[in-house]
Amino acid sequence: MSTHSQTFAQADPKRWKALALLCTAFFLTIMDTTIMQVALPAIKEGLGYTQVSLQWVMNAYIIFFGGLLLLGGKLSDLFGQRRLFMWGFSILTLASLLAGLAWNDSVLNVARALQGAGSALITPAAMSIVMILFTANPKEMNKALAFWGLAGAAGGLAGVFLGGIITEWLGWRWTFLIYVPIGILVLVLSTGLLQKGILRKGSIDYAGAISITAAIVLFVFGIVTAEHNGWSSPSTVWTLIMGALLFIIFIFIQAKKKEPLLPLRIFKIPNLAAGNIALIMLNGMWIPFNYFIMLYLQQVLKFSPFEAGVALIPAPILIAITMIFITGKLVEKFGLKAVLFIGFLALGCSMLLLSFDTPANGNYLDNVLLALLLASLGRALAYIPAQTAAISGAKPEESGLVSGVYNTTSQIGSAISLAIMVVIAAATTASSTAGDPVVTLNEGFQQAFFWSGMVAFAGAVLALLFIRSSKQGESNRAK
Repeated sequence: MSTHSQTFAQADPKRWKALALLCTAFFLTIMDTTIMQVALPAIKEGLGYTQVSLQWVMNAYIIFFGGLLLLGGKLSDLFGQRRLFMWGFSILTLASLLAGLAWNDSVLNVARALQGAGSALITPAAMSIVMILFTANPKEMNKALAFWGLAGAAGGLAGVFLGGIITEWLGWRWTFLIYVPIGILVLVLSTGLLQKGILRKGSIDYAGAISITAAIVLFVFGIVTAEHNGWSSPSTVWTLIMGALLFIIFIFIQAKKKEPLLPLRIFKIPNLAAGNIALIMLNGMWIPFNYFIMLYLQQVLKFSPFEAGVALIPAPILIAITMIFITGKLVEKFGLKAVLFIGFLALGCSMLLLSFDTPANGNYLDNVLLALLLASLGRALAYIPAQTAAISGAKPEESGLVSGVYNTTSQIGSAISLAIMVVIAAATTASSTAGDPVVTLNEGFQQAFFWSGMVAFAGAVLALLFIRSSKQGESNRAK
């Protein structure tokens, strides 16, 4: 660690206030992936989306968030973390205004993509500032990372609850417009609470940024449109092939370039590769779960947006309690491997419950609550060990890069997995022989829950086989 970064961390008396602001920012960017989930039926009706195209309200954000995170991490290291943080919030605020005023589905999709781009600048810059602020004091770093992880996990489900209230009382447009005053407030506070950060000399890998973002867009677009065009159609096949080729080109560029967007050497850091794959699987089942549980509550059980939001309140409460008081102690006693395995196992079992025990004539207490609590427990146990594995070996000067990597893998897993689960659900519904349209719709949701569970069980296997676990020192990052 450089003397500069040590001095920076020790000299900032506002670090806890700054952490509160940064965690709030992370909370908001993650909440932005879920706050409109409750509003999806209302957005579908208001702007004319189809059941399949509706996922672009989420995926337009996720694709550009995930696709630009590596570039955001690099830019934060080159131009300063506070500057990128404020640029990102400026973009997010303006894009939220556009989304709230959207007059058709195309405008909303563009606005969501811009929101994702803004968040891609915010998140790695904020995470990098956290690491710089607390790197001189390991005990404080432990607490800071715990609060950071809690902010992200809570943001996802709190967004669902707040989305229900806002949609019911104010209308779906306010799920976006609410970010305008909040964004302005964050920008005002940033100038007083955040220092400029650490600058590094270097160049920007534009070719790498363009190739990886285009690869992600093509992969997701190919999967989403495959249900309509056919998996063997030339358009689907060539879209997926082009996505694969661009990804290969991206890897080639990173291997040859002197200052790549993603230095491949970082994957030599112990647990980094396995931790990032674990995050892909974790978000790869968690985002589809959030998406389909909301549709099940509203379209099958006929909950109002407010009722659906209230129904999910137990989830963020359990996640918060578990992450603050339990997960760190379990990691200290049993190690990363065991806790991550248990978390994935709980998630997989919860998805199987939803797959086999969510009838069209079901009810919340008998068919949803237990699975919701089990999924929340699994998420709370798995998130911190996966995050710790993905970032714990990074040097302070690589904080922006590593933050960009682990956030990118999380978002890529979300986007591609959600696209696949939507296709599975739509295909199941289309092939159903049930006469009742609600029953056929529900059969699609159940298949999506089932395959989300399979992703979680694959994560459990990954934890057992590839996560290196030594209890000593691990809890320092997990508490």
